[in-house]
Amino acid sequence: MIEIPSDLHKDLVPLAFLLGDWAGAGVHDFPGAEKCNFGQEVTFSHDGRDFLEYSSRTWVLDGDGNKTRPLESEHGFWRIDAARKIEVTMTRDDGVIEIWYGEMAEGKPQIDLVTDAVARTAAAQPYSGGKRLYGYVKSDLMWVGEKQTPEVELRPYMSAHLKKVVTPEEVERWAKALPDDMPDDGIAFFK
Repeated sequence: MIEIPSDLHKDLVPLAFLLGDWAGAGVHDFPGAEKCNFGQEVTFSHDGRDFLEYSSRTWVLDGDGNKTRPLESEHGFWRIDAARKIEVTMTRDDGVIEIWYGEMAEGKPQIDLVTDAVARTAAAQPYSGGKRLYGYVKSDLMWVGEKQTPEVELRPYMSAHLKKVVTPEEVERWAKALPDDMPDDGIAFFK
């Protein structure tokens, strides 16, 4: 169930499925970089204005699933207009700043994005653009990213499967919202 906060800006309702904290794992594979499994934490939040704030941290996982070192971090802002067109501004820890444009699919929570502008600091690795696909599938957030450099054509480089992180406060709030006649096992209520 997607909960729409009462203070969410009306323009952001189509993006409400993104809100919250997400965690999971994925695969990183790009020529010239170490192929690895990674862990990821993502947060989409809002403060009542017409954008979502986005933060992502990833780290390399060893064979046992333990964090070994940071991989990538991103921070940005997501907006959507009445025509379901999306714009994202993003800053990455590697010295890259991007503007992404895309759209939300009709009738389903899926977002396709493509870079429109890329700025790099002198310390940044070569990078010329990318594509991303985000989808809300069976209450999970999945995404795949493609990137290109002057030497490598556009190709997939990262993908992840993230699950919603539920806080004890959310569980308590949901429990208070249950009907008074809910049976102890909960099953009979749905029959």
